[in-house]
Amino acid sequence: MKILPETSRTLSEYLLLPGLTTEDCTPDNVDLRAPLVRHRAGEESWIRIATPMVSAIMQAVSSPTLAVALAQVGGLAFIHQNQRIDNQAADVLAVKRHKAGFRTSKVAVAPQTQLGVVARQLTGIEHGVAVVTETGAADGTFLGIIGLDDFHLERHVSETAGSRMRGRDGLVTAPSSVSLSDANELLWNHHQDVLPVIEDGRVVSLVLKRDYQAHKAFHHASVDSKKRLRVGAGINSRDFKDRIPALVEAGADVLCLDSSDGYSVYQAKVLEFAQEKYGDDVFVGAGNVVDGRAFRYLAEAGAAFVKVGIGGGAICTTREQKGIGRGQASALLDVVQARDAYAQETGVYVPLACDGGLLNDSHMALALAMGADVIMLGRYFARLDESPSRKLQIGGQWYKEYWGEGSRRAQNAARYGQRGQMLFEEGVDGYVPYAGSLYDNVERTRAKLTATMISCGSTNLRDFHRDAVLVEVSAESFKQTGAEIQVRRPAFDTAE
Repeated sequence: MKILPETSRTLSEYLLLPGLTTEDCTPDNVDLRAPLVRHRAGEESWIRIATPMVSAIMQAVSSPTLAVALAQVGGLAFIHQNQRIDNQAADVLAVKRHKAGFRTSKVAVAPQTQLGVVARQLTGIEHGVAVVTETGAADGTFLGIIGLDDFHLERHVSETAGSRMRGRDGLVTAPSSVSLSDANELLWNHHQDVLPVIEDGRVVSLVLKRDYQAHKAFHHASVDSKKRLRVGAGINSRDFKDRIPALVEAGADVLCLDSSDGYSVYQAKVLEFAQEKYGDDVFVGAGNVVDGRAFRYLAEAGAAFVKVGIGGGAICTTREQKGIGRGQASALLDVVQARDAYAQETGVYVPLACDGGLLNDSHMALALAMGADVIMLGRYFARLDESPSRKLQIGGQWYKEYWGEGSRRAQNAARYGQRGQMLFEEGVDGYVPYAGSLYDNVERTRAKLTATMISCGSTNLRDFHRDAVLVEVSAESFKQTGAEIQVRRPAFDTAE
């Protein structure tokens, strides 16, 4: 037995001291870009994200809808693995079909298709446009496009798509090599609302005029070399020989082992398999860990990045059930030291994801200051419109359902080392207060991180970590962290 000469500390037990704010420290100059996968020290990572936030590998969090939204604002989501392989691969493919500014048409119809059928198929489709092809299949020869504005269902009920479509000969189209800026120029110059992008007589994507403002708004978007949105996917140490190839084929940009405890020969075997099969073309993150020993083990096994944290999540009860874990600050500081030592010894930098123990935005700033490269979040994203869980009202307040992967609801027994029937839970099933749109919340969080870095005199995350000065907080100091008055709530003013 060995007892470490330390007190296990959380992120709440630290504060940052202000640094010198210079004239260069302005919001426009602050760069939040972060490396996501291992790379040579001093060089750029193969995958960098403009917003250092990634979603947890959880059923209640990471849906294709959330993955698209998070990639649009510069982060990255990991589609959960507690599902059939083909379903997870389909989720990944659904995200990869979203090219920044280029949409993949979700509906293709034949010219003889009745307009009533077209209308039903377009119901709920955001862009409201169907591609008309000779066969009615998406890969058929392009004939034209049709949208809900091209017909009146009652007036044209007996007509077909071919009679009301905007035909190929009357449309300006573009080749697949067209840039987004050139595509937008064509739309505006030719007064079209939709630009079909054609390759070998087939439509490969659509550019919509109404997306123009969105293109300008999402200048931080996480995209690959083909301008498709980036997305990650969770894997496990059981069916990885089947799951990894399927996810790679679907286009996943990065994979991550999903386990509460990553210090395991089983994770090393998965990393070895990926390296032997794909070399440096496939990135696999690993974890979770809470000390330098475990980090080095996974780094030497080839982990693309390592997740830090056990038992600190809002819905995690691992510490309570098994007595395993470490305060998130203590774990992060130890692993950061090991990460930096490994980089100095080997010349290879392995990014860290702080996973758990983050109760508010200031904790994210503290974690980044301590040396985390990205923040992995579950509860934060579960509260939002884009998460897949139900929104419901309790006692007059709106909530979103949120459950841990260690809960009985998730039925993810193998993730926690239990075989077959789940004998005990390491997570809970509950609710979190509804918080609105992902776009609004991430914008607010980015603003807070930016403001913190300016106060500390830093304009990029590497300098922020290098120059940050932190101090431990006493119990009495902690009491004065928040407001000490009755906070004003919206109320009816009687004007009395």
